[in-house]
Amino acid sequence: MELCIYCFLPFTISLLSSWFLIPQIRFIALKKKLFDIIDERKVHIGIVPRLGGVAFFPTFMLVSASFLYAYIIFRDTLDIFIGIESVKEWILTLCCTIILYLTGIADDLVGLQYRQKLAMQVFVASVFIASGLWINNLYGILGIYDISLYYGIPLTVFIIIFILNAINLIDGIDGLASGLSMIAFLFYGCIFMYLHLWFYCIQAFIAFGMLVPFFYYNVFGNVKRGRKIFMGDGGSLTIAMLLSVFTIKLCYIEPEIIQVQIPHAIVIAFSLLIVPMFDAIRVIIHRLRCRRNPFKPDKNHIHHKFLDLGLSQKSTMTIILLISIFFGTGNILLAPYVNINFLLIFDIVLWTVMHMVITMKIRKKHFTETVETCDF
Repeated sequence: MELCIYCFLPFTISLLSSWFLIPQIRFIALKKKLFDIIDERKVHIGIVPRLGGVAFFPTFMLVSASFLYAYIIFRDTLDIFIGIESVKEWILTLCCTIILYLTGIADDLVGLQYRQKLAMQVFVASVFIASGLWINNLYGILGIYDISLYYGIPLTVFIIIFILNAINLIDGIDGLASGLSMIAFLFYGCIFMYLHLWFYCIQAFIAFGMLVPFFYYNVFGNVKRGRKIFMGDGGSLTIAMLLSVFTIKLCYIEPEIIQVQIPHAIVIAFSLLIVPMFDAIRVIIHRLRCRRNPFKPDKNHIHHKFLDLGLSQKSTMTIILLISIFFGTGNILLAPYVNINFLLIFDIVLWTVMHMVITMKIRKKHFTETVETCDF
């Protein structure tokens, strides 16, 4: 019970810090006219500041550093939470996150070419490997378990880059990217608590806390009163880097450390991000099939499909968040009893069938509207 209190306190401090910073950032953005540009892809109306994510890294850094300082002062009491390896991983995580944070802010303010952002992502992912965290086991996917450094490091770099872009791509309607990330951070926090990885548990709850105020302003903020704010690339890249680190940490096997194990941890880790990752894969395949640049944005994401069905933004967001909870909870419950390859195939098939059903409904809706127009 005492350990849970230690986890709840950083979450509360993070929430309050973010709740203080976001209104200040919103005010500055309105004053300097730093608004999100409306184009044919955007679904919002009105003038909305786009720098809400500026609050994320300072909040995370402040609370994390405060916790580390408290550990130094009260080491005998808090020794269960942290080890030297966690400190090294934490330092590399912060270094990589601040680079992406500044890259995202630069993109929000002046705009960057996708090649520049991709180059920075490759650099950050490569630097993070120095922390010692990498995908070193596939848990039986395609019959593969332990993998060597020569395969694990490139795979880890690719996964980090992919998650960074997947979170950025899904940030299309109010509350979607932040909501999906909040769900993932909450799940990660509980899983790390179960594994007795207390340091990472606290980091996950800190990240969860910093998103709650933004979610409120993003989803329920009034545009006319200037209370609404968007995340921007500075925010999406920050939370995506943290999600990447938690995912890799959960997958990483440390044979020298005795700890509770989770069956098929790699599937569970990625199932918490299954919506943005599967959606990114489908969109990229669609763009390549249509001979379009996979880095050029379009309106073919899952949230655009639900909007095409006539649902509101809030209804679309709610449904997609429920889908994410369904996949995450389902995989956690099934993991001890189902072969990892069957579980992965089941997820892919279920996702594909869901999209086929949605596409059929959209076509039926458009056909009905066309017939009614012709009859008129």
